[in-house]
Amino acid sequence: MLSHRAAAKALRHSVRTFSSTSAPQADFTHAVIGAGAVGLAIARRLQQVDGARVVLIEKHGIVGSETSSRNSEVIHAGLYYGHDTLKTKLCIQGKDMMYDYCKRNHVGHMNCGKWIVAQTEEQMGEIQKVHDFAKSIGLPTRFVPKDEAKQREPEVRAEAGILESPTTGVVDSHGFMQSLHGDFEELGGDTALASPVTRIQAPSDGNPDYKIWTGSMEPIPSSPTPQTPEQSAVSEDDSFITTETIINSAGLYACGINNMILPPERHRTPFYAKGTYFSYSKSHPKPSTLVYPAPTPGLGGLGTHLTLDMAGRIRFGPDVEWVDSPNDLAPTPNSKRFAAAIEEIKSFLPGVDTDAIALDYAGIRPKLGRLSAVSSGKGFQDFYIEKEEGFEGFVNLLGIESPGLTSSLSIAEEVYRLLYR
Repeated sequence: MLSHRAAAKALRHSVRTFSSTSAPQADFTHAVIGAGAVGLAIARRLQQVDGARVVLIEKHGIVGSETSSRNSEVIHAGLYYGHDTLKTKLCIQGKDMMYDYCKRNHVGHMNCGKWIVAQTEEQMGEIQKVHDFAKSIGLPTRFVPKDEAKQREPEVRAEAGILESPTTGVVDSHGFMQSLHGDFEELGGDTALASPVTRIQAPSDGNPDYKIWTGSMEPIPSSPTPQTPEQSAVSEDDSFITTETIINSAGLYACGINNMILPPERHRTPFYAKGTYFSYSKSHPKPSTLVYPAPTPGLGGLGTHLTLDMAGRIRFGPDVEWVDSPNDLAPTPNSKRFAAAIEEIKSFLPGVDTDAIALDYAGIRPKLGRLSAVSSGKGFQDFYIEKEEGFEGFVNLLGIESPGLTSSLSIAEEVYRLLYR
């Protein structure tokens, strides 16, 4: 891992000696921008290609410090995302790949299962839809009889019914990302930390490769116009590299990278769905399975749910709050939002000690609009993973939110497929 100055030195473009017998060679075959779980998985997969020279470029001083480290750490089953969507396909594939990877590499994980609980007939209708969908694609779910539910989790309330997902689990996301990063570097990949991308130049007739400038300045999240040396002074620390391909896995800043490369008519505006999480300081009640409320169509997330970490500690969240900045990462101390979260938690865990619930941390989902997280909602947002037409070698990943962590290894295979098959 390289500091900014070391990264700048390592990535600084060097003048090549002209040769009439061989074409110039780019510094790297692939540049992956963004070292969250998805970027790490992609970089690792591409570095496995014979002859690959991959650089992983990350704006922060450590990998996996934004969306990938501020979530529920859930290994999702793939229940919510509808037929014929990338989210369903890649979540199901990624779940199996993640369980296998974690077992082989001794990454902490737990196949604890999940209950989706309904308190009303309307909510029961929503979880029936989830069950019907799961059955149609071969995912295992079952309704839990009341007597069994009372025996297994007596503290959990479900007035109308419970749908169980036995393949849902949790993972140590930090351990997972550290393992991916270790794999990547052992394969010979290069990592440039503290190196925000400030400018990208697409290939032209006289320049067959992409040029990527990095520097110490903070990138603009939406970058409505590509930054140029005239618009932002380039310091001596700024450097550029050349690469044959670019994979945009910049998460909250992916629209900015998109807008540096594509023409104005193909620019994207980012949206940010913030979710605040809550800690619980008591040891009771303590369910041994994840508990989710029935999905709410149109909501930007899956509701304030109960999850467990690898030590078995309970946490709740996230709620959904639309914000204007990807840097708005402080938990929101809003009494009305907190009261609403408490009410939702008490609906399925009535014995909870509300005085032991406190603000913990917040994460932000990168969105392409104020769109639903579930397929039954209006304006469902699928993953956007495309080779951009007219820009050979540019693979664009936008709106990579949940289940992005679960899908990370399968997303890496999807990028490999787009480039090589």
